[in-house]
Amino acid sequence: MVAYTNTDPKGFVRAVDDYVLTPWGLYMARPTPGRAQFHYLESWLLPSLGLRANVFHFNPGYERPQDYYLDIGMITVGDTAWHTEDHYLDLVVYAGDRTDLIDTDELFAAHREGLLPTETAEAALQCVVGAVAGLARHDHDLNAWLSAEGMTLTWR
Repeated sequence: MVAYTNTDPKGFVRAVDDYVLTPWGLYMARPTPGRAQFHYLESWLLPSLGLRANVFHFNPGYERPQDYYLDIGMITVGDTAWHTEDHYLDLVVYAGDRTDLIDTDELFAAHREGLLPTETAEAALQCVVGAVAGLARHDHDLNAWLSAEGMTLTWR
């Protein structure tokens, strides 16, 4: 956070336009140079829920009807940096309609290959169940669900 950068899992360091620290999470907004599908990314890291909530700003021709993309994982909060560990499962939220669980095959492959301990895989599944239940109770409206949990998210 101090350097206003984001380092992705492959080690690429990218400049961040905006960080906002709240009691429940960290907001980050940055350009995504070199990505054909989208040109800008907004994310909220929500450690207590094990979620990274994302809004992709798609390039023409790559638009998708999704409203939010949720990565499941562990978020560790440090004094000067936050770290995320992806637990493979993702949720695609279509506000007012549904939430789709994707990448279960990746979770099971990682577990089978010994890359993800059983306890971590179970925690990822529990996180998904909690998120889907919360979203379903609020008509698949991420902001309404999180607001009810005391987490008011803001987006560009």
